[in-house]
Amino acid sequence: MDPDKVALFTELAPMLAVGSIVITIGWVATTWMRIKNGYPLENQWGKSVYPKTDKEAVERVKLLTNENAELRAELGSVKDRLANVERIVTDDSHRLTQEIEQLRDKRAN
Repeated sequence: MDPDKVALFTELAPMLAVGSIVITIGWVATTWMRIKNGYPLENQWGKSVYPKTDKEAVERVKLLTNENAELRAELGSVKDRLANVERIVTDDSHRLTQEIEQLRDKRAN
C-alpha cells in the first residue's frame, strides 16, 4: 500500500468512527423523543410502523373507551354507596336508633 493512503486513512478513521457514533446517538434520541411524545414511527418508505392504525386497533380503542365509561359509572355508584355506609357507621348510635323508632311509629299509625 501507498504510505500516503495509509497516513490519510489513519487520520480519517477516528473522525469517521466519531461521526458514525454521533449519528447513531442522534437517531436513537430522535426515535426516543418520537415515542415519548406519541408521534408515529415510520419505516424507510414513510409507512407508519407505530402506533398501528389498522381497523383492529381502532376497534380495540372503541371497546376500551366503552369499557372505561362503564367502569367510571360503576365507580360513581360504588362511591355513593360507600358514602352511605360511612354515614351509617360514623353516625351516633342514639340518633340512628331514634330514626328507626320514628319510622316504626310512622308505620304503626
